[in-house]
Amino acid sequence: MLYIDEYLNYLKFEKRYSSHTVLSYNNDLQQFSLFIDCENPENIKQQDVRQWIISLYDAGISPRSINRKLTALKAFFKFLLKNGKVAKNPVIGIKALKTKKSLPQFVEESKIGSLLEDNYFEVGFEGYRNKIIIEMFYYTGIRLSELINLKTSDVDFFKQCIKVLGKRNKERIIPLTPKFVSHLNEYFKMKSESGVADSGFVFCSSKGKQLNPRTIYQVVNTYLKMVTSIEKKSPHVLRHTFATHMLNNGADLNAIKELLGHSSLAATEVYTHNTFEKLTNIYKQAHPRA
Repeated sequence: MLYIDEYLNYLKFEKRYSSHTVLSYNNDLQQFSLFIDCENPENIKQQDVRQWIISLYDAGISPRSINRKLTALKAFFKFLLKNGKVAKNPVIGIKALKTKKSLPQFVEESKIGSLLEDNYFEVGFEGYRNKIIIEMFYYTGIRLSELINLKTSDVDFFKQCIKVLGKRNKERIIPLTPKFVSHLNEYFKMKSESGVADSGFVFCSSKGKQLNPRTIYQVVNTYLKMVTSIEKKSPHVLRHTFATHMLNNGADLNAIKELLGHSSLAATEVYTHNTFEKLTNIYKQAHPRA
């Protein structure tokens, strides 16, 4: 379909979207292009889009995934309309599918405490590095991509904070606890003493190479399995854990929003449901008539 490459370049160089986001948009648009078998987007009608949605649903694609694809298509035609490539947007008026809202999973405070305080991590550079990875996720709530790309120069030991480059190249400063700063300092010392080559990145392999997403995921999954039976054991679960524990211990919702790097408060408000669920359980246990 015409203009897809032009649109992807716009996302990459002007909107400065991450390579992962650009790839997702490309996959969704190419999938639609193959289904519709129409080179000129000017000839695409609303009915064509509806048929594509139906085909995705019949193929067993989840409503959440379909809505993501629909969002990509809407944004693409909005770009075309703005630049005079089409006279109308065929996606206008097509509503998103209803999705089942699921609460973010998180690790209980006692279990994450046990993981960080007891002897779960191996002795040596890699074992201590893995512990710092878990701590970095839990103490800061940063995303997987943000942790991977965190540079040594982004850590300020004097001010006890890190500088994070988030989505759309938006920078934010996240404070660190004195205890974690001490652990982080020990990690850098151990990395130097172990003869690990300086790659410029905080987290690297024993050979000094920047870690990839799969390695980080495996690290988190391996250690969370030791303390929790929740279904998902990923870096994003530790991000959820950070936000939920902060909220449960009295943090302001707007402050959590800024720490997480959310663009709107709506994305952060999902964690209030976990808090309400906790209050409901306490109520049922404590009230004599509950």
